[in-house]
Amino acid sequence: MSRLFSSWLFILILVLIDWYVFQSLKLVSQQWPLKVKWLVYGLYWSLTAIAVIIFLAGPLVQVENWPKNVRIYFFSVFIGLFIAKFISSAFFLVDDIRRIVQWGGGKLFYRYIQNENFTAGRIDRSVFLSWLGFSVGGGIFGSLLWGFGNKYRYRTETVNLHYPNLPEAFQGLKVAHISDIHSGSFTDRGAVEKGVQKILDLKPDLILFTGDLVNDHADEMKEYQDIFARLRAPMGVYSTLGNHDYGDYRPWGSQAEKAQNLENLKAVHASMGWRLLMNEHVCLEKDGQQICLIGIENWSAKGNFTRYGKMAEAHKGTEPYRFKILMSHDPSHWEAEVRTQYTDVDLMLSGHTHGMQFGVEIPGFRWSPVQYMYRQWAGLYEQEHQKLYVNRGFGFIGYPGRVGILPEITLLQLHRKA
Repeated sequence: MSRLFSSWLFILILVLIDWYVFQSLKLVSQQWPLKVKWLVYGLYWSLTAIAVIIFLAGPLVQVENWPKNVRIYFFSVFIGLFIAKFISSAFFLVDDIRRIVQWGGGKLFYRYIQNENFTAGRIDRSVFLSWLGFSVGGGIFGSLLWGFGNKYRYRTETVNLHYPNLPEAFQGLKVAHISDIHSGSFTDRGAVEKGVQKILDLKPDLILFTGDLVNDHADEMKEYQDIFARLRAPMGVYSTLGNHDYGDYRPWGSQAEKAQNLENLKAVHASMGWRLLMNEHVCLEKDGQQICLIGIENWSAKGNFTRYGKMAEAHKGTEPYRFKILMSHDPSHWEAEVRTQYTDVDLMLSGHTHGMQFGVEIPGFRWSPVQYMYRQWAGLYEQEHQKLYVNRGFGFIGYPGRVGILPEITLLQLHRKA
């Protein structure tokens, strides 16, 4: 019953937003030719009708059996339109509040907003705000469509890190860091191959992967397993699990089936030659000197993510090592536990956020909606002698694109600081 109620509530919200936006559409189209108006109105409500019908008749149209590309892009366009309309509504609401204040007799406030500078010249204020709302919403929707072409535009970020306690033998160590492959979202094998080759071209000494190999199911790797198996480095390829790897976000026939899926995923890591670290540490040796690599299962400070990681178990026995690298999928782990209880961890590597696949990054300024959920969401962070690097993700999930936040391959170069 609750699921049925949620479905109808969602449809009601969808229709109400569409009706509200339509009022502004009628306002800005007053001077349009009649045929053009009816064409635009018909198209507008047709999209709403299609969305409602598919949402209600999901079992009949068998959306899950649609071709993967069709399914992904259809729902992405639908959600993009919904977001654009929702944001546009904020501007229309400003105008409605203005008119309510006017009609309600708020004379002082109304006198202020009657100022000619506010009206932007001769344009009717309501029309101006409506066009502004449509422009902003349309711009966002357009950027989401443009972002479809960015999902395989892998960008290499080279980061130089300096440590006084780095053993001499590891001076200049090149570490390739990748995260969040999400193989279940891929639809272009050739593009993924180019991304993997880009990693190999860096000639790293060590390759580290910080979780979310799949969206839910180990079988998602079947088509791409041979590609990622090409990743090799002199000091090895090491990996950890992310929140999606446990299959927590899909229904399973039984707990045994879910547990078997995780075992199958572990086998995928092994078959590719990746050493999966499950709450444990390993020693990396070079020219008789050693550093420690720690890898834990998913550990999050956010309440909606299950904790599987056991840092105490993984950290036990690492005391003799001068330098430690931690692989932990969720960056919220850094402030919640690593910074307070494990101050001997020199470098933590994470992913998880994807930079929300949407944002702005220009010299001197960067922004993404994800920063309101995660204080550390992309790039390098430093506090005292400890450093955290958050990879923006190799793959994508949900929205099949990227706007402003490109998929990332990180090259970390470690140096001794005198």
